Amino acid sequence: MEGLVTAALFLLGLLLIVKGGDYFVDAAVWMAEISGIPQFIIGATVVSLATTLPELMVSVMGVLQGEVDLAVGNAVGSVTANIGLIMGLSVVCIPSAVKRGQFSLKAILMAAAAALLLALCRGGELPLLPSMGLLVIFSAFVWANIRDAKQSISQRDPHSRRDISRRRVFIMTCKFILGVVGIIVGSELLINEGSAIAVFLGVPASIIGVTMVAVGTSLPELVTTVSAIVKRESSMSIGNIIGANVIDLTMILPVCSLISGGRLAISPQTVLLDLPACLLLVVTAILPPLFTGRFYRAQGALMLLLYAGYVVLLIL
Repeated sequence: MEGLVTAALFLLGLLLIVKGGDYFVDAAVWMAEISGIPQFIIGATVVSLATTLPELMVSVMGVLQGEVDLAVGNAVGSVTANIGLIMGLSVVCIPSAVKRGQFSLKAILMAAAAALLLALCRGGELPLLPSMGLLVIFSAFVWANIRDAKQSISQRDPHSRRDISRRRVFIMTCKFILGVVGIIVGSELLINEGSAIAVFLGVPASIIGVTMVAVGTSLPELVTTVSAIVKRESSMSIGNIIGANVIDLTMILPVCSLISGGRLAISPQTVLLDLPACLLLVVTAILPPLFTGRFYRAQGALMLLLYAGYVVLLIL
């Protein structure tokens, strides 16, 4: 009986994130259309802030409960999963072009955050004061999005603006809120019940940790990406992943360092494997579009292969 309840809750979680992702992307695309702000920027701000809530909650709770390795591994591992698995999947399915004016600075800031975090953690801890440099990068990211949004709105043809009914605003606001709630609750159910099913089937705990926790907290980005692929909204997907990664790298660990008393302990595995793998995947993701203005299917396949190799190294 307990097994049936676990399976039912797992399926409910799957249903919630699928339907929540559908509502969420619909509402986000509508925001872009009525505001005149490009989908990439909507994805990098509103969507990414919402989809990083699970990572933030898991890391903060981990530090408060003394599980520092879980908190750090979750923040860094989520970025690696976002790039290697989720962006890799998106690029393989839709090898799209990007507007370099909107993409380049934000991509460079993401790489700078990954490189700075690696440099700051080399001593085995993340001190609070130097980690403020990560918040500077976050501030630059927010400023760049506000600048691009204002520019896009100012260049929009005023005759192209549509009348917006209160009923439509209410419906889309409800869709956005229901989408966020559905994704977060569904992700929690999928992680917890999926872990229980894996234990019941005899899957080793190390494999559960690598897959369920690291990928589990990235499920909102994955669901949003899959929904965007289905709706052919690749800019929304890429913007969401870059925005979520910048928030993960620049906000979560400084907050965890503050909570832990100003010095966040970093494990040797994180310094020697997790952070270098994260930086390698970030560079692999951003270099081709920085120079050519587009992503390539072969690039996406390479990102998936690099992520698979990283997971194999973790298991070994």
